[in-house]
Amino acid sequence: MARKTVTMEAGPGAPAERVPGLDRLPAGPGLFVGRRTELAALRAAAARPAEGRSPVLVLAGRPGSGRTALAVRFAVTVAAQYPDGVLFARLSAPDGGRVPPARVARRLLEQLDAGTAGAPLPGAAEDGREDPACVALRGALAGRRVLLLLDDVRDAGQLWPLLADEPDCLVLATTAGPLTGIEHIDPVILGGLDRPAAADLLGDLVGGTRIGCDPVGAADLAEACGSQPAALRLMAGRLRGNPELAVTEAAKELVRAVAEASAPGTAAGGEGRAGKPAEEAKAAQAEKPAQSERPEKPEASAKPEKPERPAPGRRRKGSAGAEPKAAVPGPVAPGPVVTPPPAEPARDPAAWVRPGPEPAEPVPVPDNDPLVGAFTLAYAGLPAAQARMLRALTLAPAQCADLRTASALVGCPAPEAAGTLAVLAERELLTEEPPAADGTARYRVPGRLHPRLVRLRERDDRPAEVELARARLLERMVRLTESARALLDPAGGPGPDPLPGPLRLTSAAHARQWLLGERDLLLGAVADAIGQGDLDGSAGRLVTALLRALPLTGAAAPADLYQLHQLVLTVAERHGRPRRASAALLNLGDLQAAAGRWEQASGHYRAALEHARAADDEALCARALEGAAGCHRALGDAVRAADWYGRALGLRQALGDHAAEARLLARVAEAHTAQRRFEEAEREYRASLAVLRRLGDEHGREAVGTALAELRERVAAGW
Repeated sequence: MARKTVTMEAGPGAPAERVPGLDRLPAGPGLFVGRRTELAALRAAAARPAEGRSPVLVLAGRPGSGRTALAVRFAVTVAAQYPDGVLFARLSAPDGGRVPPARVARRLLEQLDAGTAGAPLPGAAEDGREDPACVALRGALAGRRVLLLLDDVRDAGQLWPLLADEPDCLVLATTAGPLTGIEHIDPVILGGLDRPAAADLLGDLVGGTRIGCDPVGAADLAEACGSQPAALRLMAGRLRGNPELAVTEAAKELVRAVAEASAPGTAAGGEGRAGKPAEEAKAAQAEKPAQSERPEKPEASAKPEKPERPAPGRRRKGSAGAEPKAAVPGPVAPGPVVTPPPAEPARDPAAWVRPGPEPAEPVPVPDNDPLVGAFTLAYAGLPAAQARMLRALTLAPAQCADLRTASALVGCPAPEAAGTLAVLAERELLTEEPPAADGTARYRVPGRLHPRLVRLRERDDRPAEVELARARLLERMVRLTESARALLDPAGGPGPDPLPGPLRLTSAAHARQWLLGERDLLLGAVADAIGQGDLDGSAGRLVTALLRALPLTGAAAPADLYQLHQLVLTVAERHGRPRRASAALLNLGDLQAAAGRWEQASGHYRAALEHARAADDEALCARALEGAAGCHRALGDAVRAADWYGRALGLRQALGDHAAEARLLARVAEAHTAQRRFEEAEREYRASLAVLRRLGDEHGREAVGTALAELRERVAAGW
């Protein structure tokens, strides 16, 4: 049957016009029900006056509780109050790894339209409040009204470097575990949906008639799901795909699946093999002792203890998310909403946070969670081709895919891949993401399902097949990036052979949109490949293609170029290629120098010199010496600058590079001038003029002649 996409009214505060950044938010489910109490609590907390820093709302809930959907819903309803825009970032990788706050800050700066210069290069460590990107973000937020939605925060150490001294901004953080360390924040804790909302969700997803004809079965199914939105959606997808399956029988299947998944020694967490007929599963159950017709109620569905509310004027002991119920295994019944305490007077930023000693571990989905059972049933009912696609999508960068990446991973035509992606989304096994700039549908493997799909991939797919899928994906990205470069710069050389029609980039504007829209995924793909170290050839070609194509967009962030050159350095050092390593270090030094970070740039230039000497490449040695000399000059060390410029000059003269010789003679003269060695400075200027005269460089002669004249005037004036 056709799937309904009814949504509840946005309510008071809904934006009358589009606020910048709303299109960055996850698409969210087409149907949203319930959570009125939680939404009201969030609105009330956001309306409290704040002083000294951005107010922080924390929304805590287990994987599958719908915390991201609720956060997006809330953001949409209050977006009109933040006319300077809505920013969004995920702070956890799909595998549960934490994203450094500095990396998050750079992406948020770009969303603020601060320009490429607004996203500083990485610092020595990306976790501190004083990292350049975090400092720049907090400065950019000053005087603005911005809503920041930070999804899947792992620990307070990720959050506190991003908190600005701007009370007119609002930070909404979602988390699965406790955020110990940030004071004066009490989370809104999500449990399951209430019974009417769970019934409404099933009725709207499956069909009101089918659910209305079996209200007892619907209640049993909601109870077996622990009223968790994700589990309810997976079971609704199973019912839509199996019109003959009774709602009561679906509830019984889920109870059995949860019991089997939590049984000791269950392989792969209880997941069945895709394509197993339902009759075979029933036959296996028939051999077991008879069970009562009505499925047992999971013990964890009992109502939890009501948390203690703080007395007026007092805050609860502990920190954000410290309520242990947010991390208790098993289904969670609807829990009370904790009202945040009144705002306190502004204090020094150091007093807001007490960072924990170690980053928190990701909160896993336990085997006895109804979400595991629902996923087991949904996966077992998939045809083999769809199951293979779902497993392969765990190899996609950031687990995001469209028809281009999905068709490469499984080696099928693009229309077939698009159809399979749509079916998996219909079965609630993928979430829809905002479409690409060209309208291409995009999907994402939910983080709550990712670990189990990885285990299934490791169980069912041979290592050679996985490596081949990764290689196909990298080569597809190389061809797309090179195609984009050829469209943006036709004079730069021919592009690769044309891709099939649905995959093709059609114009320069389309190429630019694709490069900028897919930039993070491209960078993630090449970083993952080089990190694993088994596909350095394809990964190296993709790095080269990106370094050629991204600057053509006019919006290449220095931090992205820095990351790419670091990857080149990693591969070069891994394979013992000192010349390539030296070139990468020179590029890293140039980026640091352009950012005014002279000490870091000097370190890169010195390392480049060592590699250049190992490669016996005098041109690279001269380039490194000149770069290091420029750093000494910028740092005010004229003696060392003259020395290093002189060494670079000797190499350039030996190589017969007269243009570089003239430039370096002028640099040596400038260093002598800074030391008040005026005679030596004039001699070097005259030597530079002589070389430029032989080269016929009138523009250079004019510039050096002007510098020499200024020197003579100052000397004559007694400088």
